[in-house]
Amino acid sequence: MTERCPVCRSAVDPSDGQCSVCGFKLVGTTRGFTPVRETLEDLPPAKQASSAVLRTIRGPRVGVDYALGDGCTTIGRNPSCNIFLNDMTVSREHATVCFEGGCHVLRDEHSFNGVWVNNQNVNAKALTDGDIIQIGAFAFIYEA
Repeated sequence: MTERCPVCRSAVDPSDGQCSVCGFKLVGTTRGFTPVRETLEDLPPAKQASSAVLRTIRGPRVGVDYALGDGCTTIGRNPSCNIFLNDMTVSREHATVCFEGGCHVLRDEHSFNGVWVNNQNVNAKALTDGDIIQIGAFAFIYEA
């Protein structure tokens, strides 16, 4: 019985160890495959991607946008934070913004100076478009 080489599609004998045309090694019986067919009904529903940003409105980098994804974004003075704020008024791990239940939730991570949203100290708050967030000497506007 003659089969085809999976690389160059030349005819090969199943008893051969390799293709005589391209040299592809024929290992065992793995010589072909059939693609998995999925219908749209089989696929999980698409997750709504977030396009929200925190725009710096006060601090050394005014005008810089920080994109907020669908996971969690860390904010602090620690260089490993997603949003690194190099100022002594900011705690090392100051706050997080996590996408939960279709919205971004800002949480104070036991910071020394607190997290302020629209001039109110908060432990956690679901952000809405236009909220002003103050973290230490920095201020941001949340744009959904």
